[in-house]
Amino acid sequence: MKKLFTTLSNIWKIDDLRVRISNTLLFLLIYRVGSFVVLPGVNYASLSTQKGKAGLVGLLDMFAGGSFSRASIFALGVMPYISASIVVQLLGIAVPYFTKLQKEGESGRNKLNQWTRYLTIGITALQAVGYVRSQISADQVSPVMGMAAFSVLSVFVLTAGTLFVMWLGEKITDKGIGNGISLIIMVGIIAQLPGAFLAELDVRNSGKGGLITFIVEIVALIGVVMFTILIVQGTRKIAVQYAKRIVGNKQYGGVRQYIPLKVNAAGVMPIIFAQALMFIPATIPQFFPSIAANGAVMALANYNSWEHNLLFALLIIVFTYFYTAITVNPNQMADDMKKNGGFIPGVKPGKSTAEFIDGVISRITLPGSIFLAIIAIIPAFASMIGINNLFARFFGGTSLIILVGVVLDTLQQIESHLLMRHYDGLMKTGRITGRTAIPTSAGTSPPVI
Repeated sequence: MKKLFTTLSNIWKIDDLRVRISNTLLFLLIYRVGSFVVLPGVNYASLSTQKGKAGLVGLLDMFAGGSFSRASIFALGVMPYISASIVVQLLGIAVPYFTKLQKEGESGRNKLNQWTRYLTIGITALQAVGYVRSQISADQVSPVMGMAAFSVLSVFVLTAGTLFVMWLGEKITDKGIGNGISLIIMVGIIAQLPGAFLAELDVRNSGKGGLITFIVEIVALIGVVMFTILIVQGTRKIAVQYAKRIVGNKQYGGVRQYIPLKVNAAGVMPIIFAQALMFIPATIPQFFPSIAANGAVMALANYNSWEHNLLFALLIIVFTYFYTAITVNPNQMADDMKKNGGFIPGVKPGKSTAEFIDGVISRITLPGSIFLAIIAIIPAFASMIGINNLFARFFGGTSLIILVGVVLDTLQQIESHLLMRHYDGLMKTGRITGRTAIPTSAGTSPPVI
């Protein structure tokens, strides 16, 4: 406990770190205040029936910190920006022009970021139209304004709101601590935790299980969080030896270093891709009512069915291999190693090194994908045994991996500032490792989430 207070005191002594933390808190406060500002012309009292929805709406509402159900000016949050970032990253693999930009350094990253922003505007406008048509009915709009005028105005306001949130995220990254976009999503998720906690406590106080059951649930939640941390931080180190070089009177190289390969290199992206596909069975009956009676389709659309969760887990495993294959390039790693005079002991440089790295990645991806699938389906099983749906979401899935990844990444940056100024780190032994939870820049490699 004494070490904790000493570390917190050291953090506050560093002027740059103190200013960055203060800026981060200020920007996050602005975001949270804006999430309660309702779209012009909406009757807020009529929106109470939207709260607590499950499925895609509930997931989007969690990422937006409740703004989605409140019809806030930030209702779409940063999800359009994330979608645009993913699209630009995939274009970097398939389109030579974007591949070239990725290799042009800072200037290329700036151009890719511009493309990401332009694409964000288009995606946000389309999603804004869909949001107004699907989430807000005519009786929830002020009759003075009218539905037509409200729809046009709301598209502009929602687009501007997403762009402002994107700007806040970039400002947090530049002038604050941690990854701005990831922190905004994390704050939105944490904002749902108190309500979910109280809802579950009310259920247990009503006689369904009692206090003992609630304590067991909290212990289980802590265990799941610890398991998630192991997955996020798990690495397989490959020893690399660098040849000795003598320049003048100095010797360079000759030391052994390590290449840390993440057990879960794809992060949360496989879950996001799998969730996008799993929403299709629930959407089909809306367009084809005759299929609504089909038992197989309804079983896949049921969040708590074993068919749904089995297919969901298999898709996560497949997408983990797919996303790892497109984000981790063993050939480039082998080429960079060869150019710098490095080699893996017992392995020939060049093609043999690339094949060795590829084999290691393939072996560690299998357990990583299985563990990721387990984490993703835990909320469904928690819901099956009687845990409140809102509280069950924190037992795994996208939200928990994002929380763990962002917290570790932020703590890592704080620790770097402390060690750089010769203060003790946050841990007595070892270093905190972690990466941002979601893709936030088209010009950088996709992070873990």
